[in-house]
Amino acid sequence: MADPSDPLIFDQTPDDARQMQRLLAIMACLRDPDQGCPWDIEQSYATIAPYTIEEAYEVADAVARSAWGELEGELGDLLLQAVYFAQMGREDGHFTFASIAQSVSDKMVARHPHIFGSESRDKSAEQQTLDWEKQKAAERAAKGETRTLDGVALGLPALTRALKLQNRAARVGFDWDNVQDVLAKLQEEAAELAEAEGDADALEDEMGDMLFVLTNLARHKGIDPEAALRRTNAKFTRRFNAIEDALAAKGSSPQQATLEEMDALWTSIKRAE
Repeated sequence: MADPSDPLIFDQTPDDARQMQRLLAIMACLRDPDQGCPWDIEQSYATIAPYTIEEAYEVADAVARSAWGELEGELGDLLLQAVYFAQMGREDGHFTFASIAQSVSDKMVARHPHIFGSESRDKSAEQQTLDWEKQKAAERAAKGETRTLDGVALGLPALTRALKLQNRAARVGFDWDNVQDVLAKLQEEAAELAEAEGDADALEDEMGDMLFVLTNLARHKGIDPEAALRRTNAKFTRRFNAIEDALAAKGSSPQQATLEEMDALWTSIKRAE
């Protein structure tokens, strides 16, 4: 049984190992069936997974904003998710924090024979990427994942998963030869989207096809589509906030303004940028 009064839980020693032990002890107390927090006790792998994804995005958001003062806290929140899973795994007999850390450490050593083994360190980053992919392919094969697209996580954001699926397919030769072919396919999908008007199911299907081809276009251009869309989201937010500020300065608001007025402000703000 976890002890909420354990001195370790209140330990402020600035030591990596000590603070890791402290966090593990805190989580064990939160999950204790007799003395723990009711909310924490009720959680499962499935209920915690969405929080893990959210925390990972908050880390990425802090980095994108260069919010270094916030990054420490966001990384702590993300670490807590790993500790949460480790505690549930220990309770169920699946794994422990130690086994998780050992597994990833062993993997990193195995995937870097040029650092921890006998291979030469004299190789380019590109060659290391190829070697890394070969090692991952061997690991997938050892797990029985023999198909080209096996192991691409279902829980990834759709654009990111599309990019990974396309990269996998391209490595075995299933790819367009040039960007012009991709652009032609994009025009074809746009026409099919227009033809699907009025059929909700067909519209969703064709919209998905078009987004998939746009992802392929980004890949051929060397652009991460997820990063590109995040950048556009940030740009839209910035410009729309500026519209609201401009309207507020005139005693108005988006609800009171006409579309033409807001569009004119948008154009002015865009030119100013």
